[in-house]
Amino acid sequence: METWNTELTPLSFLRRSADVFPGTRAVVYNDQEMTYAEFAAAVETRAHALRAAGVGPGDRVAYLMPNLPEALMAQFAVPLAGAVLVPINTRLAPEEVRYICNHSQAKLLVVDTQLWPSVAPVIDGFDTVETIIDVEDTTIATSAEAVRPEPAAPTVTSLDEFLAGAEADTEEFTWRVEDERATLSINYTSGTTGRPKGVMYSHRGAYLNALGEIIHSGHDKKSVYLWTLPMFHCNGWCTGWALTAAGGTQVCLREVRGDVIWDLIVRHTVTHLNGAPTVMSTVINAEQAHSLDQAVTATMAGAAPSPTLIWQMEALNFEIVHVYGLTESYGPYTVCEWQDSWDSLDDKSRARLRARQGVGMVQADQTRIVALDSGDELVDVAADGQTIGEIVMRGNNVMKGYFRDPEATEKAFQGGWYHTGDLGVMHEDGYIELRDRSKDIIVSGGENISTVEIEQAISSHPAVLEVAVIGVPDDKWGERPKAFVIVREGQPVTETEIVDHVRTQIAKYKAPREVEIVEALPKTSTGKIQKFELRNQEWGDRESRIQG
Repeated sequence: METWNTELTPLSFLRRSADVFPGTRAVVYNDQEMTYAEFAAAVETRAHALRAAGVGPGDRVAYLMPNLPEALMAQFAVPLAGAVLVPINTRLAPEEVRYICNHSQAKLLVVDTQLWPSVAPVIDGFDTVETIIDVEDTTIATSAEAVRPEPAAPTVTSLDEFLAGAEADTEEFTWRVEDERATLSINYTSGTTGRPKGVMYSHRGAYLNALGEIIHSGHDKKSVYLWTLPMFHCNGWCTGWALTAAGGTQVCLREVRGDVIWDLIVRHTVTHLNGAPTVMSTVINAEQAHSLDQAVTATMAGAAPSPTLIWQMEALNFEIVHVYGLTESYGPYTVCEWQDSWDSLDDKSRARLRARQGVGMVQADQTRIVALDSGDELVDVAADGQTIGEIVMRGNNVMKGYFRDPEATEKAFQGGWYHTGDLGVMHEDGYIELRDRSKDIIVSGGENISTVEIEQAISSHPAVLEVAVIGVPDDKWGERPKAFVIVREGQPVTETEIVDHVRTQIAKYKAPREVEIVEALPKTSTGKIQKFELRNQEWGDRESRIQG
């Protein structure tokens, strides 16, 4: 170690907080609480147990677990043991869980008892998993189908049995790393087509992103953060590391339910929460929703939020921090930095400005909007708020690459920048605004139509709760927009009324001719609407989904 340089790692955050805030409440779940001293001790016990079980430097350890303290401890314990954390989406099908474990070559798999139905059908199909650790949530009743199996291989053991082995490893931990560029975690993308790709995070990138979260979401030792964002998604946007660095309190949450969220907000005087717009919609539309006496900072990303949603949240005293990013950027990469000059604008005008994706966060480089299909010579589009191009990024908070997939990595990094696949515009003030996913853009009669623009127009109707717009085949125009709408309870509205409303908001040629009112929309576990399922429904078995 050089005198003037320390390799960056988020492990140092917990070591410091355990020393500086030993008696401060660190983690809360139901009737369980841990101080920072207890949190650090529990992490060390798990790291010792991992090493005693034969987990070595660089080995992968997979976790299939909701937002519980055990999942939070894994973000420190696995890298402390020198291994690589592989968090798995809890809503995946068994075959997808098997694929991720095999592709990541995971040595251990840690499973929440309630999630055994996602593992049991494929337990004989694991190539590298040697041991499965069963973690029982003692605060809830275990369902009958969640009883763990007893296969010949791999070995299945309880958490208590696993931790009992920690005593066999006596080497002390330094809470440091030799190489800050070493892989800390592999996060598998919830891709809409094909196999998911393993996005590699470094210790350095996670450390810097966590600092960015502290600055832009305003975390400090008085922060009480509610885990409404899945920890398996981008390591929870690195927020677990950020709160630990700040010395704040983290309130764990097994499932996102409006009534439970409001109960915890009140009971623990929650100051912060994160999530996608659909999660925020669940919060503000819960029966228990009410105006907050103390403002709660809601950091929102995952899709382009409508100005209407932002305005509704602000009316309940939620302070919005709008960020944008992807799994490949450790979660948030840009933030819509507030300008004092916007204070004098009316509520809806402010909400429209806040709905933009903004500028690079303090730890990140500025994003660019480049011309589509420009090859290695990336050309910036005009900063006119109109010309659509692809959002590209690079720097401290871009992934190392895709695990065991050099071809996909090379393609993603074409021209020396990471290509997001998202389409947007650059405004004169340097703020970017997301317009669409490149695969979702609708080309109708030769005109590019942004589904986001249509969705925002539809969501401004008072009877609309949620909306998704896709392009569907049209014999004359090639494609045309179709909207799928969830209506607010007790506020009936017809398809015609919605279309008429949209035509008062945007150009008539952009308005959907067809609106289908539905009870639910397909979503990922992180709250993103899965438009590909809607497209599959509408396009059927057509060989090509490009028409015109």
